[in-house]
Amino acid sequence: MSKRQILITSALPYANGPIHLGHLLEYIQTDIWSRFQKGRGHDCYYVCADDAHGTPIMLKAQQQGLSPEQMIAQTSIEHQADFKDFAIEFDQYHSTHSPENQELANLIYQRLDAAGHIKRKTISQLFDPEKQMFLPDRFVKGDCPKCGALDQNGDSCDVCGATYSPTDVKNPRSVISGATPVLKDSEHFFFDLPAFEQMLKDWTRSGSLQEEMANKLQEWFTDGLQMWDISRDAPYFGFEIPGAPGKFFYVWLDAPIGYLASFKALCKQRGLDFDAFWAKDSSAEVYHFIGKDIIYFHSLFWPAMLEGAGFRKPNAVFAHGFVTVNGAKMSKSKGTFIKARSYLEQLNPEYLRYYFASKLSAAITDLDLNLDDFVQKVNADLVGKVVNIASRCAGFITKRFDATLADSLAEPELFQEFTAAGERIASHYESRDYARAVREIMALADKANQYIDAKAPWVLVKDESKQAEAHAVCSMGLNLFRVLMHYLSPILPTMTGQAQQFLQDNFGWHNYQQPLLNHRIEPFKALMQRVDPAKVAAMLEASKENLQPQSAQASSAKPSTQSSAADSATKTLDPIADTISIDDFAKIDLRIARIVLAEPVEGADKLIRLELDIGNETRQVFAGIKSAYDPADLVGRHTVMVANLAPRKMRFGLSEGMVLAAGPGGSDLFILSPDSGATPGMRVK
Repeated sequence: MSKRQILITSALPYANGPIHLGHLLEYIQTDIWSRFQKGRGHDCYYVCADDAHGTPIMLKAQQQGLSPEQMIAQTSIEHQADFKDFAIEFDQYHSTHSPENQELANLIYQRLDAAGHIKRKTISQLFDPEKQMFLPDRFVKGDCPKCGALDQNGDSCDVCGATYSPTDVKNPRSVISGATPVLKDSEHFFFDLPAFEQMLKDWTRSGSLQEEMANKLQEWFTDGLQMWDISRDAPYFGFEIPGAPGKFFYVWLDAPIGYLASFKALCKQRGLDFDAFWAKDSSAEVYHFIGKDIIYFHSLFWPAMLEGAGFRKPNAVFAHGFVTVNGAKMSKSKGTFIKARSYLEQLNPEYLRYYFASKLSAAITDLDLNLDDFVQKVNADLVGKVVNIASRCAGFITKRFDATLADSLAEPELFQEFTAAGERIASHYESRDYARAVREIMALADKANQYIDAKAPWVLVKDESKQAEAHAVCSMGLNLFRVLMHYLSPILPTMTGQAQQFLQDNFGWHNYQQPLLNHRIEPFKALMQRVDPAKVAAMLEASKENLQPQSAQASSAKPSTQSSAADSATKTLDPIADTISIDDFAKIDLRIARIVLAEPVEGADKLIRLELDIGNETRQVFAGIKSAYDPADLVGRHTVMVANLAPRKMRFGLSEGMVLAAGPGGSDLFILSPDSGATPGMRVK
């Protein structure tokens, strides 16, 4: 087997938040592949970095009273600690805010510009007059220009799926300040992506992408490639474009260049040849592992940039699906939006490495972390099958046979069956079909346990005439365990290290076919504990966040509890709640609503069921105002509702908002009624 030169990358985590289990799928997937390639004896390097630029970084740092540099430095420490504790082993972990990345970003830009691939034109953008800054798409909210849905993102609608320009949004507002943005002209720099259309068509069909991703990219070619805006105006945290004061590289331009920058930093440390991996004529292999949501950047913009700047393109881009928990998107309210550190505080990281590996294939399907299945699979496979082999055999070897394995194999044919599976399992790792590799390994583990069950060494050792047979059986069991741990080593590096210490051996793809004979071992120590369901529950509980507002509930889905003072003749005002910022208040979308139906709710003393017309749709809201209003008197009236409150499931039905009301309670409770001339759906400023 010839030695390969391999460079592997994972997508760069954004430096404005912690690592969570959704992120970890990718890093675990990549780390397994990296460890496998290194174990095969190849020159393999795994690099990554924090994605440290952009408006969100700048704004979050301001909120924390830090400079962006201080914030990303702290985030990097936290990210790297999480990765290390999950046994994710980078050869280099860097930052896009680095001298290497600035040097390479400038170089690539200047080469593209010199080749005529950078165009300049003036465009109109939404501008926040209060913050004095242009607004990126994600910092604009408003009504969908296609279906009219309220409170949608500046570039896409979650309701109808439409995509559009922020300038097309109806009733736009700045997420940063709440101000109504204005249009303002600015010169921008564009990368001429259409110039690379034929190259990209050929490359995306060359086998460098999974077939489903290549098919998905055809939509872009059908619609026609567009020029790509690669500049942003000050204020912006990033690299200033050479020769263009006040203009900065868009974060998605310098983020993938971070792969090159991280590797360049590694080359400086180890004396490696950067060009041997990134020159046009390079024979080295380069692979990117990414999530399916960023396939366009990595399979259109990125290869075109590399081609235009005179660098080689990656051999392949491997995309994976998303992580769901218990069959649904990760949820903060349910405790299933689980941070890496929250997991680590309760559970062994190798549980998750194994579970993800057991589900991962080369396909792009989403992976569900079913927590009941997680507990059962880890306990049954790793503890009940693999570790069980060693624990059943090791004690007899150390106590009765001087901690030394027998000098011959009891069942050489069975050992040969185990070792013969090695290249087949290696091919599954190579193709990233870890689930298939795990299935084969666990099938072998079943055979090893069946062998031990049939031979029953615990019975043999009681008969003085069968001591040699007992010795041979237990030695055979530990040799089978050794082969299995070798196969599992890319997935379970920590447990593998413990097994190597126990067996006084070094595992490798070069030596697993030779058994350990007449070999001393160390006393056996438990390699893995069973997953404790109570710790899983504790992790979920620690991850929960209460997302329901704690005040202003008098007319929401749940009626507020009135104090005794509120019911007295001298009703007093409630104390002022904790203050919120103007940015928090700006998130509330208040709309005029016309009450088209009002009726009492059977079984509820305080609730009225309202149907509210807000212009483009009708919402159902349960309001605790029955003590103050006859439902029949409400029909036809206008009121004010919170339109972007998350729906809440009640035993009476789904409440889809909140009607605003004021007053001390009881009969003295008044819904807000707008002046005449208000129309349903009108935004309340």
